[in-house]
Amino acid sequence: MSRLHHPGPDEIDLISVLHALADPVRLSIVTALADGQEHPCGGFDCGITKASLSHHFRVLRESGVTTTRQEGKHRLISLRHADLEHRFPGLIDPLIRAAGPTPPAA
Repeated sequence: MSRLHHPGPDEIDLISVLHALADPVRLSIVTALADGQEHPCGGFDCGITKASLSHHFRVLRESGVTTTRQEGKHRLISLRHADLEHRFPGLIDPLIRAAGPTPPAA
């Protein structure tokens, strides 16, 4: 299985992060991940196809907003809160609060 691309902490770009968070589905995923836990990718019910959901996970991962870890046949996704806070202090928490409690996790 191929390795998934994750930008390094210093490679996270503000424009990419803001683009990733501008989509309502991706923002709801990030809101659910704000609990600090890893979530299985299959545990999100966003009312879209699996292919579309995979696309949203890829955009979040490649922008540096999330990290995805393979465990057996499962992929676990988590928010890169510390990396985002280090790179852009004070950015992520207000965005999560403004998005409100709309977690798509089942």
